[in-house]
Amino acid sequence: MIRALYNWTMSLAEHPRAVFALAAIAFIEASVFPIPPDVLLIPMIIAAPRRAWLFAMVATVSSVLGGLAGYMIGAFAFTQVGEPILMALGKADAMATFATRFNEAGFWTVLTAGLTPFPFKVITILSGATAMPLPLFIGSAILARAARFFLVALLLWKFGAPIRVFIEKYLGWVALVGIAVLLGGFLGVRYL
Repeated sequence: MIRALYNWTMSLAEHPRAVFALAAIAFIEASVFPIPPDVLLIPMIIAAPRRAWLFAMVATVSSVLGGLAGYMIGAFAFTQVGEPILMALGKADAMATFATRFNEAGFWTVLTAGLTPFPFKVITILSGATAMPLPLFIGSAILARAARFFLVALLLWKFGAPIRVFIEKYLGWVALVGIAVLLGGFLGVRYL
């Protein structure tokens, strides 16, 4: 099953619509979807290294636009839903304190989340909910996502052939490690 999924993903990378699928996943991941675009980006670059820079650019632009959607979700859903709940619980001041602390480190928070496997949507929604200045959010999101996706593209463009051989030789182990990292990330976010 894993081999079939791998072969399907690799063939998708050569498909003319692969770029659109990557754009959709990167956009949705930055606002609501739990799966990072790397799941599609990495096999696409390995299968078609000559298009690595295009794939990185598509992932970056789509992720930042999706981040703006997440920001809007936080900005508008919090006002309509979250704030009344906090007021009813007598915790309206708690959000103000949290917002101040979050926005003091806002650039670094967005940058860190954008570079790491931490779910970017959490930060995009919180950025809107805490009214982080939009230019600061956009600038840090562009910097973080471009650095992440172009670094992946550079590494795979440079070392892609040996990586592909390794993955194809040890696909079962690679899949097991990937699943463990993904589950560890979800558990870390949930319990930390």
